[in-house]
Formats: sequence, C-alpha cells, structure tokens
Amino acid sequence: MNKKYWQNFGELNQSDAFKQSTADEFKEELLPLADMDDKGLLEGKTPRRDFLKYLGFSTAAAALAASCDTPVRKAVPFLNKPDNAIAGVANYYASTYVNGGDTISVLVKQRDGRPIKIEGNELSSITGGGTSAQAQASVLDLYDTTRLRHPLQRDGKDYKEVSTFEAFDKMVAGDLAGLGGKPVVLLTSTIHSPSTLQLINNFLAKYPGSRHVQYDAVSYSGMLAANEACYGKRALPSYHFDKAKTIVSLGADFLGTWLSPVEFSRQYAANKKIKGDKPSISRHFHFESMLSLTGSNADDRFTHKPSETAAIATALLAKLGGAVSGAQVKDPALAKGIDKAAAALMASKGEALVVCGSNDRNIQVIVNAINEAIGANGTTINWALTSNYRKGNDADLVKLVADMNAGAVGALFISECNPAYNYADSKSFTSGLAKVPVTVSFNGTMDETTELCKYVIPSHHWLESWGDAEPKSGYFSLQQPLISPLFKTRAFQTSLLKWSGGAIATAPAAVQDTTGKPAVTAPVVTTGTANDYETYFRNYWTSKLGGAESFDKALQDGVVEPATAPAPAASAFNAAVLAEATAKLSSVKSSATELVIYEKISIGNGSQANNPWLQELPDPISKVTWDNYAMMSPEMAKSLFGIDVFNNQRQADAYEVTPEKPVVKITVNGRTVELAALILPGLDASTIAVAVGYGRGSSHKDSKERIGRSATGAGRNVYPLVTFDGVSMSYNTTASFEKSAEVYPLAQTQVHGSSENRPVIYETTLAGFIANPKEVLHEATHERSVLLAEGKTDFVKDGTIYPDYEKPGVKWGMSIDLNTCTGCSACVVACTAENNVSVVGKIQVQRAHEMHWLRIDRYFTGDKKNPDVVFQPMLCQHCDNAPCENVCPVVATNHSSEGLNQMAYNRCIGTRYCANNCPYKVRRFNWLDYTGADSFSDNQNPLIGIDMDESVLQMNEDLTRMVLNPDVTVRSRGVMEKCSFCVQRLQESKLEAKKQQDPSLVRNVKTACMQACPTSAISFGNVNDKESDVYKIRNVEQVNRNFYVLEQLHVLPNVSYLAKVRNTDRHLGAEEGHAPAKHAEKTHS
Repeated sequence: MNKKYWQNFGELNQSDAFKQSTADEFKEELLPLADMDDKGLLEGKTPRRDFLKYLGFSTAAAALAASCDTPVRKAVPFLNKPDNAIAGVANYYASTYVNGGDTISVLVKQRDGRPIKIEGNELSSITGGGTSAQAQASVLDLYDTTRLRHPLQRDGKDYKEVSTFEAFDKMVAGDLAGLGGKPVVLLTSTIHSPSTLQLINNFLAKYPGSRHVQYDAVSYSGMLAANEACYGKRALPSYHFDKAKTIVSLGADFLGTWLSPVEFSRQYAANKKIKGDKPSISRHFHFESMLSLTGSNADDRFTHKPSETAAIATALLAKLGGAVSGAQVKDPALAKGIDKAAAALMASKGEALVVCGSNDRNIQVIVNAINEAIGANGTTINWALTSNYRKGNDADLVKLVADMNAGAVGALFISECNPAYNYADSKSFTSGLAKVPVTVSFNGTMDETTELCKYVIPSHHWLESWGDAEPKSGYFSLQQPLISPLFKTRAFQTSLLKWSGGAIATAPAAVQDTTGKPAVTAPVVTTGTANDYETYFRNYWTSKLGGAESFDKALQDGVVEPATAPAPAASAFNAAVLAEATAKLSSVKSSATELVIYEKISIGNGSQANNPWLQELPDPISKVTWDNYAMMSPEMAKSLFGIDVFNNQRQADAYEVTPEKPVVKITVNGRTVELAALILPGLDASTIAVAVGYGRGSSHKDSKERIGRSATGAGRNVYPLVTFDGVSMSYNTTASFEKSAEVYPLAQTQVHGSSENRPVIYETTLAGFIANPKEVLHEATHERSVLLAEGKTDFVKDGTIYPDYEKPGVKWGMSIDLNTCTGCSACVVACTAENNVSVVGKIQVQRAHEMHWLRIDRYFTGDKKNPDVVFQPMLCQHCDNAPCENVCPVVATNHSSEGLNQMAYNRCIGTRYCANNCPYKVRRFNWLDYTGADSFSDNQNPLIGIDMDESVLQMNEDLTRMVLNPDVTVRSRGVMEKCSFCVQRLQESKLEAKKQQDPSLVRNVKTACMQACPTSAISFGNVNDKESDVYKIRNVEQVNRNFYVLEQLHVLPNVSYLAKVRNTDRHLGAEEGHAPAKHAEKTHS
C-alpha cells in the first residue's frame, strides 16, 4: 500500500536505499577518524595529529591549552549612556524595512544600543504585523563585514580612501562642472519615498536635460505598460484577496515573491480560516509551469508550458463572454481546469480576482479584460489606492544603456541597484559605464556595479537611516535610525542635497494621520536650506503633518495612514487595446523545451545574497540551501539523463541518496549556464525552472572580500538568460537543454527522515468537512480508542503505564493552523535571529547537520505528476511524556512545571541519546564549533573547506556577532539544542505580569515564530487559561480539526495542529492499494 504523504521519491517507493538511510539516522560517527581496532582510542591506528586536527587544535592552540592562558574579549561600555538605555532591557522602535520597492513596517528590538531583531508593526493596516524571511534577516546585513567603511576614489585598478566628505564633495562638484552640458542620470531601484522623490526633483532641476531612471532587478514593466494602455495610468492597483471568493492565478506567486507577498498572505489567510459549523473559504485555482509556493497552496493546480499562458488567458476570457476567439488548449486536464475556473469566476462575480505573473504587456491586457468581465474592477481591485512597490521601466534602462555607449551621458549616479550583475545585457551596461565621464555609486557594498565606478560614497543601512515610504498612495511608513552609523557612510539623499545647493521645498499637500485629526494644509513653499537629509526629512514631515508634535507621534507609531480607508473605486477600461493584444498573442509559438526564471523567497533578486541566514534557509519547495539549480520534472529527467525516479529504484536512489546531482547545460540565445538538476514532481514535463539571485562574483582577485564569503560561490548567475521583447524583460523563454558530464553537490534538507508510515498530516475537502466535521480525524480518534483498555476513555491518563501529574498554574502550548500556513519560512529566520541558531554552512547541511530549531516539512500527496502539497512547521513538541528526557544519562534535558522540555547546556555531554529517541527529529547537535564559543581562537581554521565553510567564520567576526541576542546562551561544540518556546520571552512576560499584578499578560505570549508569521497561523499561550487563544482553539472553536502529530505514541506533545481543509471537488490523497514500484533489474542502467 502506498503511503499517502511522501517527502521524496525514496519514501514514495519505499526503496531499500531509503530504508537504509533512515535506519542510519546519524550519517557519520562523531569522530570520522581512521578505523580503530579493539585496542581502543589510545592504541588505535588514528594518528594523534588527525585527532587533534578534527578537534580543531593547531600548534598555537595546543600551546595555549598547555599554558591555560586564554584571551579575553573585552566589551566597550557607553562613553555617554543614553537616558533611556537600561542595561539588560530591550527597547523597541518603529521603522521601515525597505529593499528596492519591497516595504514592510516594522518594530526593531534594540539591546544596549544594538538592533538585534525585527518584528512586524501591527499598526500597519497593510502588513498587520507580518514580516518576510528577507525582512527578518535584514538585521544581519547591518553587521555585514563586506560593507564599505568610507568614501572611495578610483586609483588605477583599485580604490583609495577619501579622507573627508568635504573633499569628496569638492571632487564630484568639480567633475560635474566640467560636463559640458551632458546630462546627469540618476539610476535607482524603485523609490516610493515622497521626501526622496521631491529631493531628487530638486537635484535634477539644477542640471537641465537630466533624468531619473528607475530599474527593478525583477521587472514588472509589462504589467505597468498594460495598465497604462488599459486605464491610462502607469501604476499598479491594490488587490484584495480577502474579498475574493474565487482566486485564479496565472503564474503569479503572490504568497512568495509577487509584488507584496506579506500583504497578500495576510489577505489570503483571512479567507482560509475555518469558522463556525458551516464555514466558507475561498477557492484558489493556479495555472503555472513550475511548482511555486503559491501553487503549492492552491486548491486546484494545473501545469502547462510557459508559452501557453497567453492561450490560457485568452481561453478563460472567451469562456467568460469576452470578445475574443478562445485559443485551442490541447491538454484535456488543462482544458478542464479552465472550464472549472471560468465557472467558479462567473459564480463569484463581483467577488473574484485573477492575477498573472507574466511580464508580457499583451497577456496582462487580457487579464485586465478578464477582471472587467468578472466585476473585479472596483471590488477586489481598487484603483483608488494604487501600489507603489514597482515603478521600473525596462525601456528607459535600455535607452540609458544605448546613450551611455553613444557617449551621451555626462554623469551617472547609481543607488540601490546593481545592473552590472542583474541586467540581462550586463556586458552592454558595463561597456557603456566605462564611457561615462563621472560615475558615482551610493551602494553600501563593493558589488559588481560599484567596483566599476569612479567614485564610491556608501549610503547608510536602513537601520542607520532616516526615511519614509509610501507603499500605497496615502499610506506612509516612517524610518528612523536605530544605531549611529557603524562606518563612515552618508545618506544618499544628503549627497544630493550637498550637490544641489540644499534648497528645501515643503510637502505639496497635507495628510491626515491615524489619530483622526483634521488635515492641516501645508504652505506651498518654505525657503531655507538643509545640508543633511535628517533636517530635510524633519522639515518635510513637520510641515506635512502640521507640527512637531504630530511628527513625533507619527515617528513613534511608524505609520501615517488615513483615519478611514478610501472606498474601492474602479477605473475606466479601454477595451480598444484588447484586439491588438489578442492579435499579437495569436502568433506566439510553443517550443519543445522552455525555461522559467523565478525568484526564491530567501535570496530574492540577489541583493541579500551575502546573508548566511538566507543562504541556509531551505527553499520550502525543493528544501535546497546555498544554491540555485535547474528544477525539472521526472519526465524531463528521464528524457535528459535516463533517470526514472518513479519506476526504477536503483536509479532513483543513485540520484537522491547522495548530494551529487547531474548537471544540465541551459542555452538561451547563445548564452549558456550550467546548473545541477533537481528532480521534483509538479512541473510541466517540457519546462525547467531556475532562480535568479545567485552567482554573485567580483572581477577583483579576492571576490570574497568584496561580494562576501557567503555569496561567493553560491550558485550561478542566470540573469543573462532573461530576454527583452521590446517593451519589457521576459522571464519565460525558449531554451535548449543538454546533459553535461559534470556533477555538482546540492545541500538538501528533509531527505533523510521518515515518519515510518505513521500519519502526521490530516486533511479533507470543504464539502466533506461540512457534511461530517469529525470525519477528518476519524483515523486518529479510532487509533486512540484501540490503545485504551476496555472501559477507559481518557487517553492522557489511561493510555500509558506512567503516572499522570497535575499541571496547575501556567502551562505553555502552541497551535498551528495548516490551513493558513503557507510555508513562507519567515518563522524559521525569526527563530534563528531570536535564539542565536548557528549557521553551519553547505558542507555540514550536506551531512544532515543543519541546526534550525524550526523546520517547514513539505509533503506531497495524490497524483505523482501533479501532487498536492502540504506544509507542516515542525519544532520541539515539548512533550509531557517526553521520550528524550528518559534516556539522558546526565539529566541535561528535563521537564519544567510549566510544560517546557528544557535543556541545560552546561550539563549536556553529547551522547545524542535524546535525538535518537525523539520521534519528531527536532533536536540538533553541535558537531563542530560553529559559534566560535570554544577557548581556542583558531580551532575552526584547519576544518575550512573540508568540514566547514567560510560562511561560519563570517558569522564569528566581531562585527557580525553584534547581532547575537544576549538573552540566549550561545551553544558550544558537543551540545544538543532545540526549540525552547522562546523561554526568554516567557520569563519576561511572567516578570511583567508579576510587576503589574496582571495574570492576563501571560495569557497570549508571542514567540518569535508567531510574531513573524504574516498569516497568524501560529497561536501560543497558557493552555490552562480558558480565555487564552490556544485553549479556545483546542477546546471550543476547532475541536473537530485539532490533532497532535504521532499522538498514538502517547508522548503527549504540547504543540497541536489544525487539519487542512481544501476547497476542491477532487479526491485528496493517493488511491489505496496502489502498489509501490518494483525493484529494477540489476542489468538496468
């Protein structure tokens, strides 16, 4: 009988190699030394120097050990301690995470003057307190050792320091004065800071003929062009997934990377929550060529070639009564999916939404027409509130590059973009850049573009900056510095002020803040000068809000929003453009093999590629870390490599059990990239998908010093495979694929564990749940009953020979809703940041030594070629009858009176008995000194390149260690660790409750994972308090969906889950009785 839920092909087929790999839980012995005979360690054949080498001893370290004299790291105290700084007490300040156009209102935790953690700002009506993995990890970028330390001037092939800002300004001013009338061009990523945009306009006014070009590494220019053609506005509307009963996505990964995933995830989850006896949830249809995060969460999903997107959109419009001829769709399953989606859209007219991830202007015109046909314009699409996340214009950048190569640009100022790396035709850009007389980079690191510029004046990190953002029209988020600049950097805006004379023009209009005070009309112009952006920013917002008091309050709140949201409004649709778009799309031809280029939720466009937290974050779909790869279907792998993972166990095992993967050569328009092949179900059979953001590299001899130790060598750059269609960049293209003779290792998680056929996931359909709410957990209920003796009914007390103890007072528990968990992994990075979880590097991840306390398990179920996907966050379950506690010989792991499974790190001797006995496999062992916590300063160096990567050394730099949370112990080698339920936060809440004599303060405490979650899938609190959210979920609101993983083992976990409910009319799961694949014959290659 086939297993209903499977994590990989070995588990699906139950192959011998898979069984052996799961039996050998620990991949290697603690000391991988030469074979020792029965004489023991001291008399063994292993040389003493090998033993010392593995343990990290060098000659100097051995001498240090002999002298017993260890160096002491001294902390520098405050010279002038701020009044509000109390040692050991954290402060929280509102600010705004900005990375290109991505914007999230946040609270920043500051400890002893150091920003160490990012939280969501619940006052933001856009994100509602949610965050993303990239936002959570951005605090580590503040302490990046590759950040530039001072202004630089090119000196031959290298750079020399410019001693003062005044000297730098004088040099640039002199060069600008000698341009001879040639224009100045400012090249930036999307900017939606109102004060910065006004300042830029003032700057450009000083240089006639100059212009501002905005460029996005991953373009939405085709979508903007379509909206301009259809509605007369080159803008993006606001989407309301929470108001849609039917959602159809044509390749838009709106829960992962498309436009504003934190905002959309929050909206999407609102319509996926199960409420009442007869719940109603949205239905989500997804059409795509690869397996995306959003597609994995869909109720019904259909695969197709990338070139068929136009035909699907046209066919869908025709089904809805549009004045187009329906394109012929040959695939019966795909045609059936279009019919179902069209019927659902018509049934939900006025409460439906269609979104598309294509950057093709004509396809987006068709999608706009579909939304007109279903009444989305003015309901689920709001043109009264435009989104400003992406403004880039691809045609403008193409023209700029042409002008640069023609010698028509006098000066180029570059800020927060890196076209020498992420522009498709980077060679033309770099050749043009060499012909521009004055080039200035404001980027914070010596990236691929910055190292080609004449001048470099690094800007502040966002945590060091003043600023503002307008992610939606009329909705503002403010930014304030959480730490003084660590280096000799200067705000990009200050430089523009210096070079434009510092004129101040006040805000053009007043706004009304969230307090509901009447709007204050600002004067049109106030004369004055500002030599720095902080003054300019303060003057701008004081004038805009009507006074310093309002400005201070806005800064404290972090957001300035209308008292009431503007009513949704439609925009007049120009139907005349539809015929032209349809005609152009009719000529689109499919090819035998095609390529999809996409973003990962971790690395994104590559701007944060040197962030070890993001590099080591497993992709929720592939579970791969530290690399990009060529994601392909089993059918493609069979035709390309002759590997049949479904029907040939030997071939499947040879592919899956070892990290080394075959390499495929991908060619687009003569440009070739070679990547490791990753075989996954759920992709179109003729399509390969590759992720951007990897393959960073410098032309300098020491790339690691400029690009970073984590970014260098991680993956390949696939931006050169992007094409330009005359209007916008295209991320779907014809490609040829060829087998390479090379292999390449990938570091993949979740391929080395198994639940051994025990059920860990429960799900049902909406119709089935409404008909019989108890049916979804029937199997679990039945299994509990058969484990009880006759006449016994209490599983907790009667299902074991162990005594049952009373648990009075506080008892902590967590509930996770599988219906709203999207797998975004923000919680994983939040846990890492909060609890000082070590980065172990690619080599150690390959050996299954990853350290994440919280992982997101991904399970496939159903159709092998196009399976459903379920995500399940898995962490220490803090079992009341914990099997790990019983086997620890030194009682290093024990149970608290509040239900916590505790770890005493200084007692742990590393037997790993607890990990062996844990059925959830959530305990992590420190195989090496990942944190530099041992006494010997160079004990890691002999292991670099063999057992350890340089990214581990990066995390142990004095600068990088400033991110560590002082409330959490840094673990050393040989120690076991795991989730603690953020015990430091629990202690803080109990102390606050005691001080205020208010027990309700420990009712619903927020762990780091819970606080980061954009969908509120995680609830935590005191399960003994009947007013707590967790108690209500388990005992009142979600009784019929509440279950515990591996409950039949009677370990009594304190983490519960809510069963997943899909709104589909399909049968869920694999058919019972389906026989597993037979073993391949020995002679089969």
